[in-house]
Amino acid sequence: MAQNEQQRIKRKSLARFSDQFNLKASHTIVGLFALAVALMPSTTTYAIPPYASQTGAECNACHTVYPQLTPFGRQFKLRGFTDGDANTAIYKKLGAWIQGSFTHTRKDQPDVAAPGFGKNNNFALDQASLFFGGRIINKLGAFVQGTYDGIGKVWSWDNLDVRFADQGSLGGKDLAYGISINNNPSVSDPWNTTPVWSFPFDGSGLAPSPAAAPLIKGALGQIVLGASVYADWNSSIYGEAGVYHTLTRAAIDALAVSADGAPKSRGVVPYWRLAWHRDNGPHNFMIGTFGLYAALYPDGDSRGGADHYTDIGFDAQYQWLGDRDSVTARAALIHEIQRLNGSFALGGADSVSGSLNSVDVNVAYLYDKTYQFTLGASHLWGDADAALYGTLTGSPGSTNFTAQFDWLPLNKTPWSAYPRFNPRVTLQLVHHMRLDGVSRSASDSDTIWLLLTSTF
Repeated sequence: MAQNEQQRIKRKSLARFSDQFNLKASHTIVGLFALAVALMPSTTTYAIPPYASQTGAECNACHTVYPQLTPFGRQFKLRGFTDGDANTAIYKKLGAWIQGSFTHTRKDQPDVAAPGFGKNNNFALDQASLFFGGRIINKLGAFVQGTYDGIGKVWSWDNLDVRFADQGSLGGKDLAYGISINNNPSVSDPWNTTPVWSFPFDGSGLAPSPAAAPLIKGALGQIVLGASVYADWNSSIYGEAGVYHTLTRAAIDALAVSADGAPKSRGVVPYWRLAWHRDNGPHNFMIGTFGLYAALYPDGDSRGGADHYTDIGFDAQYQWLGDRDSVTARAALIHEIQRLNGSFALGGADSVSGSLNSVDVNVAYLYDKTYQFTLGASHLWGDADAALYGTLTGSPGSTNFTAQFDWLPLNKTPWSAYPRFNPRVTLQLVHHMRLDGVSRSASDSDTIWLLLTSTF
């Protein structure tokens, strides 16, 4: 189906690099990373660039481990990325990151993991991103990212969040409010439970993953543009409402990976978010709901009519921030109601109606702001439809467990020559209990993934 094809394009970004290039690039990344770690002395730590130049805040003021936000980081986002020095030079608001990885699966994949790669044990230069972040003018700020996909060997725009934000009062209580222009439903959200910023924050593009996912889990990312208004009252109740529309095919080809398989919206796509949250000393809590409704022409073809999706999500987060350690627990449930008139008429679905559900839970423990261990579980189930999901059994059912270890060697003691340099080593283990409706051989796709991330 078009939406699932688009999601596979974004998640996998499969592509046209040679093994020799990837091996050399990965060796270069490892060498530079090791050199930086070996040379590090002790000094003050800074925020994730380019916000470091504007705020002067430490990394752990806004994040536990990027992109996981603290209450301070959430407030910075709600205020439109404008807090800090208004006179920060533009060039200091530019930043970059680079990611290189190694992927091993329990058994060789039936075919190559991607063109130019082998069936197993693949090195890759995953991506390199350039971004702008911070205040543009008074009350107007942005996070703008462009990414080079080293597996697909293609540049595209990435997450976009441009905000006008202000503060006032309502009923004698503080009110923070604003408007966000963005290109991915839930990218504007300040918690790490909604799809764009949820765990796992990174994953291998060269390992098997579920073929199905609710529409809100990335299928519209970077192929739409929209606006949402938001408000946070009394630091307790957060609400957001927005509308989106797909870009033209030419614009998708120019800005995103490809328009092939991308749907076309019939009318606007409304998105909503409502959450209650509370800070109580080192503890903070959130419980909320989110969702969207979309009428989409599959692959932009209107001959069979539109497919209709209603995604309804419920989520919760608990965070404890100690002087040395922190704990973050998150959970999200998404129920999707499908009316697939267009896909059924065009042969892209076996049934007109269906449903799809996902549950994600995880808990992260950060020790001494340097070592983080996260355990997560994901379960996906719904009505079988071989034409829609392209799986052998027709079932979308998948269950996996993820264990992840993150090491941030410079998070407390960065290299003084590069105060904005904050590398991360990630080891991720994924165990599949069920994958695309198959249980017996699902563990063949179990994955060990080693990732090196350098942000500067």
